[in-house]
Amino acid sequence: MNRRPPAENPRDRSVPFRLAACAIILALALAAPTSAPAQTPEVRVDAETEQVIQGALRWLAAAQSPSGAWFSAPNDNKHAASMTGYTLMAFLVNGHLPDEGEHRKTVAQGLRFLLETVQPDGNLRDIDGKSYMYSHGIVTTALASIYGQSRDPALRADLERMVRVILSAQNKEGGWRYQPRPKDADISVSVLQVVALRAAKNAGIDVPQETIDRAIAYVRSCHHANSGGFTYQPGRGDAGFARTAAALYSLQVCGEYTDPRLGPASAYLLANLRQKRWWTYGNYYAAPALFMMGGDSWKRYYAEMRKELLAGVRREGNQAWWDTNLDNQKDGVGPVYCTAVYTTILAMPYHYLPLYQR
Repeated sequence: MNRRPPAENPRDRSVPFRLAACAIILALALAAPTSAPAQTPEVRVDAETEQVIQGALRWLAAAQSPSGAWFSAPNDNKHAASMTGYTLMAFLVNGHLPDEGEHRKTVAQGLRFLLETVQPDGNLRDIDGKSYMYSHGIVTTALASIYGQSRDPALRADLERMVRVILSAQNKEGGWRYQPRPKDADISVSVLQVVALRAAKNAGIDVPQETIDRAIAYVRSCHHANSGGFTYQPGRGDAGFARTAAALYSLQVCGEYTDPRLGPASAYLLANLRQKRWWTYGNYYAAPALFMMGGDSWKRYYAEMRKELLAGVRREGNQAWWDTNLDNQKDGVGPVYCTAVYTTILAMPYHYLPLYQR
């Protein structure tokens, strides 16, 4: 297995190779518990990118509120749960857990905040008192990713309740919408639930195959044959970068690795990388989707994203962050969200988490 060369590893970082679903990786971790993270051979994180990643993690740690939450902007506590979920994923993909890594206290505080938002019935109640399936999906994904490595029984109970909410909110076509009830659906909300279910399944939580099959059917119904991309809802409008990224990743995490729609969809993404509408959100799914595709698609995508992200990063001292200048979506997109997403993308070649492994 290829390892990051010493010149590209400015810090001594232990590796949380405790992935129950990956026996081979577990064996390697037991043989060399303090080795650097494995990287995909065709794409590697170089020293400059690693420096930016570590600076971004320091900036995110400094931006955490005393409650353990992250907010999209100062004095704006809307969507605190989702901002915290996205930010925790940035730490997790870099190997930091509540009890392991340089930022373990930061991760532990974020986890405590998220658990406080989980209600006895499994619904999520954010600081503003509202429940959104957007937040529910990313928070479930973060909790499942942590549980998959910690096996904390208390965390499992909350996770199982949250999964039940996702199952009950799936509509008859197989998708999900903004509120936790089975009415209409769209691809942007559905991808969050599909990824959450996959993360939960990776962690050993029971997810009915019927739910996955219905989700696959819904995603396929959004396919736009003329362009090769995917639409927001079945038969509604044109294809778009963000919705195509969401659909492509959804099919892959559902196990549809040979679906004939994957090739045209990945080609659509590569041809529309400059499409700025919902750019940050779209790339959060384009990155793992094209990583799973591998080969030249992944190499080209990562090279272009790395170039753009490193050109747009802001630095001060030993910290690094991104503002919203790369994305024309102003509502709800702040520096915390952008920094969390872009850090996750840059660190994806480390494939610490099962969600970001082939």
